[in-house]
Amino acid sequence: MTEQRTIVPIAVVLSGFEAGGTERQMTELIRRLDRRRFRVHVVCFRRRGPWLRRVETSAYEVVDFPMRSFKSPAAANALIAFARWLRHRRITVVHTCDLPANVFALTGAALARVPVRIGSRRELTPPDKTRVHLTAQRLAYRAAHRIVANSAAAATCLAAEGIVESRIAVIPNGVDLSAFPARARGAGDFATRARTHDRPIVCTVANLRPEKGHDVLLRAAAIVLKRMPHARFRLVGEGPLRQPLGELAASLGIADAVEFLGHREDVPALLADSDLCAFPSRTEAFPNGLIEGMAAGLPVVASAVGGILELVDEGRNGLLVPVDDPAALAAGIQRLLDDGATSVRLGEAARATIESRYSFDRMVASFEELYLSELAASRFGAARTRRIARQARSLAGPARQGVGTVE
Repeated sequence: MTEQRTIVPIAVVLSGFEAGGTERQMTELIRRLDRRRFRVHVVCFRRRGPWLRRVETSAYEVVDFPMRSFKSPAAANALIAFARWLRHRRITVVHTCDLPANVFALTGAALARVPVRIGSRRELTPPDKTRVHLTAQRLAYRAAHRIVANSAAAATCLAAEGIVESRIAVIPNGVDLSAFPARARGAGDFATRARTHDRPIVCTVANLRPEKGHDVLLRAAAIVLKRMPHARFRLVGEGPLRQPLGELAASLGIADAVEFLGHREDVPALLADSDLCAFPSRTEAFPNGLIEGMAAGLPVVASAVGGILELVDEGRNGLLVPVDDPAALAAGIQRLLDDGATSVRLGEAARATIESRYSFDRMVASFEELYLSELAASRFGAARTRRIARQARSLAGPARQGVGTVE
């Protein structure tokens, strides 16, 4: 039996390769899937974005089916072309990664009778989507064999929409721990930076969108700066609110203390140079920026909402504050900048949390096991798919054995 017959052809489908959390996580999944067992085809609507080059250098191929709207006549043609492409490539697993991909690719994969169809839920209630969008996604979920939520909070949303528990898998996001060396900082460092010209730095990493709560952080910053005028606030990320947030900072009189850094490829270095991670989201399934801040060993202050509650245990590995409460956020930031011992303790516990539960190895292994278990259980072409799953499992190397589970 040749190696060709043991490789599982999989299509990972996402809208594009912009600088977002979903795009980052799925880029790493595409790069890290075991090539001895999986041939990874990538499908998109928009062949652009900062993560595109990384995907192109690691995927078997990147194929685009351009569409502007599901309402356009071109959408039906694209759907038919996609189904034909799936059959031509003999794809056995389709994994969709965001709402547009769920609607388009789960439907197309069902038309093509792809043996395993995996949908995704990586947001709670997407703030930029209409009721029509959400209804279309719920209908498309009917074509999926399993739907992966990246947090228990996202899984709860699926259950509320009528998805039975047996069809939901929870696979949390991951992080590359090697990019975030453990910090070796004493309790006195925070107090020293707070009382000298070194300037303590509060950092947040998130796209500039309404649900991320950057306006709350700026209002909290104005409160902190009254007591600690040499503090600085870094906002890492791009988005539609760049100009309004800049105007808000100016109106609050804190523009000189706020840095808008845009999209950056050196996030680990920026976090290593910071003293605290603030994350004031209004809604959140499982935030990559917060995971990275915790991996960097920073003490964190975050909103008590959604998947953040699965990451941050109040008083043990971070501080939680109410949503949309600048005064509470400011108090948390001030407490940590004033109390070096607590900051070090929380930062070390935050790092330990990520090390024990949220590595990319664990995330990727969980997805691989999900693909193979669903192939083994497939009702379509059962003999062929079970043979492929069995052979692919036999190729698992030591690095994959026993790593990760699908909850």
